[in-house]
Amino acid sequence: MVVYLDVIWLLNVCFDALLLWLTALMLKRPIVWWRLLAGALIGSLLVVLLFTPFSAIAQHPLIKAAVSVLIVWAAFGFKRPRYLLENMLAFYFATFAVGGGMLAVHYVFAHQLSVRQGMLLMHHPGAGDPVSWLFVVIGFPVLWLFSRRRVEAIREKKLRFEYIIEVKIVWDGRPLMLRGLIDSGNQLVDPLTKTPVMVVEQEKAKAVLPEELLGCLSSPMMLASPPERWVHRLRLIPYRAVGSGPQMMAAVKPDRIMLRYENEWLEVAQGLVALSADPLSTDGEYDCIVHPKMVQAGRKLTAS
Repeated sequence: MVVYLDVIWLLNVCFDALLLWLTALMLKRPIVWWRLLAGALIGSLLVVLLFTPFSAIAQHPLIKAAVSVLIVWAAFGFKRPRYLLENMLAFYFATFAVGGGMLAVHYVFAHQLSVRQGMLLMHHPGAGDPVSWLFVVIGFPVLWLFSRRRVEAIREKKLRFEYIIEVKIVWDGRPLMLRGLIDSGNQLVDPLTKTPVMVVEQEKAKAVLPEELLGCLSSPMMLASPPERWVHRLRLIPYRAVGSGPQMMAAVKPDRIMLRYENEWLEVAQGLVALSADPLSTDGEYDCIVHPKMVQAGRKLTAS
């Protein structure tokens, strides 16, 4: 049987990098690609050692634990022991979730099973079998995507939706500070790009947006000509209100959207701001309604 060490090593690097990426998404850690690659390269060293006289050492549980510490440290850095421990546990969870899923699927579709003397035996042609390699190459990314979707779904359900947070929106370098309500009922998205939409009281936006633009947005279906430098920022968002038919709401793409959630500032990479002519809160508790996916997808801002 021929074993291609370079192929095994490359696959291991890719898989370790994907697992570290999944770990970063789970913990909302900043994703630095060169650090993830460095961690994956460190993890792949174990595979190389398995084909050397140091194979027995590489398979020792303490060596594996030490290498996992180096992998996580390289990928996410070290701030304090608890930070490192959280990263390690999440990395193990991602590994067990994806690896365990692949093992389970493999057993489900395995045909070469037999029972001998009360023991369940599975026969396979070896690591060089092309079907086995095809299963790994296709199955791993599929299970990775499935795990990522499940993690995002769990995180979204755990969000405290009826929650008021600080919101900062920037247009042309002019910041607008608001109080926003995270509302699971807000499912507005751009139908073309699926970008989540936040709804802001138009009265509040007057402080930073020009009057001619607001006048255009107030006209039905934006029939008035908007200022030329704002045209590329404008979107029409379809929505349906209770007791009425389909309607359209004007939205403006901002330069930045930042949310202060659980004492940390998050930056939303993709987001639109729709303007409402009517007050959103009768008692003035909040000025905008935040799409829950903005909180879910927001990345922590690091201190500069």
